[in-house]
Amino acid sequence: MTRPGEGIKVGVIGVGGVSRFHFEGYAAAGAQVVAAADVHASALQQAQLHWSVPRGYQDYQSLLNDPEIQAVSVCLPNALHHPVTVAAAQAGKHVLCEKPISLSLAQAREMIDACHQAGVLLQTGHHLRTNPYAAQAHELIHSGALGRVTYLRLRQAHDWGGALTVRPSFGSLEHAGGGTLLDNGSHMMDLARYFGGEVREVYARTATLGFDVEVEDTSVVSLQFESGALGVVENAWTATGWEEGFWIYGTRGALEYTNRTGTPEMRHVFRSSPGTTFAEVDATTYRYAGLEPHARGVMAFLEAIRGDREVVCTGEDGLEAVRLIQASYTSARLGQPVLMTQDRAESGTGPAV
Repeated sequence: MTRPGEGIKVGVIGVGGVSRFHFEGYAAAGAQVVAAADVHASALQQAQLHWSVPRGYQDYQSLLNDPEIQAVSVCLPNALHHPVTVAAAQAGKHVLCEKPISLSLAQAREMIDACHQAGVLLQTGHHLRTNPYAAQAHELIHSGALGRVTYLRLRQAHDWGGALTVRPSFGSLEHAGGGTLLDNGSHMMDLARYFGGEVREVYARTATLGFDVEVEDTSVVSLQFESGALGVVENAWTATGWEEGFWIYGTRGALEYTNRTGTPEMRHVFRSSPGTTFAEVDATTYRYAGLEPHARGVMAFLEAIRGDREVVCTGEDGLEAVRLIQASYTSARLGQPVLMTQDRAESGTGPAV
């Protein structure tokens, strides 16, 4: 069977921690990573040796000038997503850009427009779209299996593996643009739209409680969806260990997913058997094996380049996640709800179709 990356040659820009998942995804898909770029010579050399990448550049523009490369992954600090993606589009490369797509709506729109004008694909790296549990949840929601969705709880939290400090690329406003609400929350905001549709209003609280950083390390955002459903997004760098989970409740059933207790699994609970009680319900448990979500996202990117599927998470989807994050920061600063319909009207850009 032909793998989706066969014959496609790619470059990876930025060889920090998240790039590992991109390298793994390209390898699993059969794509050839022919070049990598990073300003740090030692890190670049290590990545080349580990992943058998033949060409290395300390200047990303040199990589983009490589005529053999058809597509790139942008795995750089948040502040660099915009200029590198625009340059990649102008060089005719398809782009898989890590989240958040940018630090402003204007930058996101420029990235989207640059890729459209160049005729190249832009995929935002919200890898939870290709988490098999999230994909299954999306299918169950839209099949009507849960009835009317009434409440969503979305959580991603960790403690940097017990580290006492946060790297400057995450802890400074200049490089990151925000803390856990932007870093982890952008994934959760994307899932909120993926599961619940457009958001009508956000009300946020943020705090810096565990680290000496310029950004927040703990946040909670209350959501009201256009459908009337309610939700909450919880993010922290002050949570011991690691948890990623979602809980979705509807009038006919519920979904419960977490990776906190070892092997990830999702339970779909419902009532179809006679005699169920308050405590006893019917349940189906889902467990998936295979590639982790980042690598699945890379494979989806390659399938879209081949024309075998639509882009799983578009530039517009990335823009809307940034819109929700920015509105949440505004809400936290003002101490009051922010209406998203007003925000969209003022910015002149609407939700993805």
